[in-house]
Amino acid sequence: MRTYESIFIVHPEVVGDDQTAIIDKYKTILSDQGAEVLKVENWGVRTLAYQVKKQSKGCYVLFIFDAEPTVIAEFERRMRIDEMVIKFQTVVLENGYQAPAVAEPEAESADEADADEAAEAAQEKAVKTEAPAEAAQEKAVKTEAPAEAETDDAETTEKA
Repeated sequence: MRTYESIFIVHPEVVGDDQTAIIDKYKTILSDQGAEVLKVENWGVRTLAYQVKKQSKGCYVLFIFDAEPTVIAEFERRMRIDEMVIKFQTVVLENGYQAPAVAEPEAESADEADADEAAEAAQEKAVKTEAPAEAAQEKAVKTEAPAEAETDDAETTEKA
């Protein structure tokens, strides 16, 4: 048996129970043909890159399953017949399907520690950005003071 990944786009007007019924229908087709469904994901309604069958949106559904090559022919034939499926593609996963690993509790505590370190770094960065702003204000005050002194000198030379 080979592992296959099939993505198909369901008509955007099919929602709720009808959409679930279509997904269950294709699960049943695969099961009846002797395939083992490993994963089903409903990605929801998304905008298509270009119009397909006069539709600019569609509901994406992902199937990952183990099956014989003959099962694919029947699966795709049924999708071609179904008017609610506007596009589909099935590919072979050469390395098979590996389910994502479940996160360990220790990893979560490490993530919390990283988050704390990131918060401290952000706070230090904020303090550093405040310091140059204060220095710039002090510099501006110093540059104003000599200008006033020059004005006083100019008045004294005019009087003389």
